[in-house]
Amino acid sequence: MKKWLFVLIFILAGCQITPEPTATPIPATPTKHPTVTPEPISLSLGAGFRYSTYGPWRDPGPAYWHNVGEQMAEKFPNAVPETLWIVSTQGGKGTVLSFPGSTDKPDIFFSSKDNNEEALTLFDEQGVNVWLQVEPGQADVAELIRLVLDQYSHHPSVIGFGIDVEWYESIGTPEGKAVTDEEAAAWLAQIREYNPDYRLYLKHWLPEKMPPTLREGLMFVDDSQGVDSLETMVAEFEAWGEAFYPAPVGFQYGYVSDKRWWGGFEDPAGEIGNAILEKVPNTRGLYWVDFTVLDTFPPEK
Repeated sequence: MKKWLFVLIFILAGCQITPEPTATPIPATPTKHPTVTPEPISLSLGAGFRYSTYGPWRDPGPAYWHNVGEQMAEKFPNAVPETLWIVSTQGGKGTVLSFPGSTDKPDIFFSSKDNNEEALTLFDEQGVNVWLQVEPGQADVAELIRLVLDQYSHHPSVIGFGIDVEWYESIGTPEGKAVTDEEAAAWLAQIREYNPDYRLYLKHWLPEKMPPTLREGLMFVDDSQGVDSLETMVAEFEAWGEAFYPAPVGFQYGYVSDKRWWGGFEDPAGEIGNAILEKVPNTRGLYWVDFTVLDTFPPEK
């Protein structure tokens, strides 16, 4: 079993901000398929990137991110540009939202300016699909959904909401509390009050952290990393896809911890993505991570 490492970064407004961790890649071998039959896959493949305020060493701006989405989508047949756009970062016992606001709930903090509006407006115009993601910590998830969707649900680019389960009722270490069917159903119902077509994604690298049977309206994102080879990664992702089949699944890849083998690829984003598509038929999303995006998709000078 490989070990993961994570780094605690940033001190913001007295809160310790922790980036998305280096996840331990543990093969997901399901014992049985869910007892509830999920809806068939009828969604377009989304291909693009994961975005956070702490991932890249600098932010080239909205036009750059749109460009990355377009370049990723061009690598896969019938794909559309898409992003997992992180709007809250785990900090202290809760989370820091990347826009101004107020709430009477504890452990929810805000930025002094809106860091997302300009990019989302461009994505509206250019047809980039957007999932808005939070890293909740101990903060109330229902309140985070309300705050985020009150702020951004007017954008037609927004197609759903995401929760990083690694930071669900977890602080300091990316373990995360397993999500129950009831919790996921309540979150999905809440986001669909804003738009009945919205979907919810849940992210982790351990299938046991996901709801045991609820599948309708959900996408399951695997962010495992630190593997020995492309073949090992694809095998793990294949097991993840089987665990939730035929519900849609997505994958984050391109981590620094894996660069020792993908760094020699001529087209790492395309080669890895196409290898996943060959083995995981219910793949709905392919996302290059922002920790290496500037090297893999260099900004225009």
